[in-house]
Amino acid sequence: MSKPKIGFIGLGLMGGAMAGRLQDLGYDLTVLGNTDRTYLDQASARGAHEAGNAKEVAEASDIVMLCMGTSDHVEGRMRGSEGVFAGLRKGATVIDFGTSLPASSRALAVEAEAAGGQFLDAPLGRTPAHAKDGLLNIMASGDMDAFKRVEPVLKDLGENVFHLGAVGSGHTIKLLNNFFGMTVANAMAEAFAMADLAGVDRGQVYDVMSAGPLNSGMMGFVKAYGVDNDPSQLEFAIKNAAKDVGYYARMAEDAGVDSIMVKGPLAALSEARDNGQADDMVSQMVDFYVNRFKV
Repeated sequence: MSKPKIGFIGLGLMGGAMAGRLQDLGYDLTVLGNTDRTYLDQASARGAHEAGNAKEVAEASDIVMLCMGTSDHVEGRMRGSEGVFAGLRKGATVIDFGTSLPASSRALAVEAEAAGGQFLDAPLGRTPAHAKDGLLNIMASGDMDAFKRVEPVLKDLGENVFHLGAVGSGHTIKLLNNFFGMTVANAMAEAFAMADLAGVDRGQVYDVMSAGPLNSGMMGFVKAYGVDNDPSQLEFAIKNAAKDVGYYARMAEDAGVDSIMVKGPLAALSEARDNGQADDMVSQMVDFYVNRFKV
């Protein structure tokens, strides 16, 4: 059985790793990048065809994948005379691997069906290193028949592939996940900064906390920088964390509720982003709190 033709839009760190994985497995790719050509050129050198716009990607593809930074970016590639919808093949499936607003995903799914195709939201867990080996966590949602058609490809990209219900459910769960994770990360970062003020050793703080029920992977990631000076254990930039937590806040607002818990991490991440730490890793929020406590 021949492999489906894949279109891939957004070859950054994660998208580039995913495209490379697909090429390793013999998929025929049509690609479209953004400003950084590093992974786009790598894919082209291995035989991928570079399209001039998103419409051309869709015209050449059975499955169109997007791995982009924001809902606005995704919508911009989907709509318009040069967008995916303008060239979507009948019966094709569009998959958004980014972290987007659930309401945006639901709207795009309606438009995809009107264009003769299907739209799945399928945000990701884990890192680009996992993507290279096909070990991502994939949180897909949307039409079940469409999911079943693309599931073999998703399993080539992910170790754990979930179908989570109606379209938008994947992005909802991803935002819940990232809100919780970034709340823990900020709490641990502030705890280290407060330990400095109190004159106690950060390593001892972590040893005691991690020996009990508070222990978590996220605590360990922050400890890797706060104690061991290694920010690479969690390759997630502060600017992206601020975006995701902001999306969680918007999701709460759209639901008509006032989230108390989101306010602290969102304010901290946004302030750090706007004051020179946008490209720092989330574990480096330790520095943000240390510097803030000096004021």
